[in-house]
Amino acid sequence: MELVKNIFFNTDKLTSNTKVKISYTGKFFQDNSEEVIIHYGFGNDWENLTELPMQKTDLGFQIEVELLDCPTFNFCLKNENNEWDNNNGGNYIFAIEHPEASLAVVQEAPIARPHRLRKSYLISKKIRLTIYKIIISIPKLISGNYKRKEKNANI
Repeated sequence: MELVKNIFFNTDKLTSNTKVKISYTGKFFQDNSEEVIIHYGFGNDWENLTELPMQKTDLGFQIEVELLDCPTFNFCLKNENNEWDNNNGGNYIFAIEHPEASLAVVQEAPIARPHRLRKSYLISKKIRLTIYKIIISIPKLISGNYKRKEKNANI
């Protein structure tokens, strides 16, 4: 998804407490810069300010960033020559969505008799095992090749 010129994210929306992969194909990539550093922070005051080098690929410079629980994700970029791409002085600023907890419905499913579930599972397992043994034993009984295994005396 392209949100701003030459900035791509691997998701349709930025959500708090998730990781997002950022791809940059802007001025520095087009000018064949060898190194690009992302300078980013969160909120109006650029909290948790961080600088990290981005990885150069055939698709642009890329990095994966953990989004915090803040209203905005802000960043700008610089190359090895200390030249800045800050969106013409406006920085790259994106809103971070916060999933509402009220949308998630949590209901406990009361099981009146939870031990029945376990018993039914064990019974079905026993029935399947019995059927398997019968299917394996019938050809041996019919052909006369049925011998009981003798216990090993060396044990």
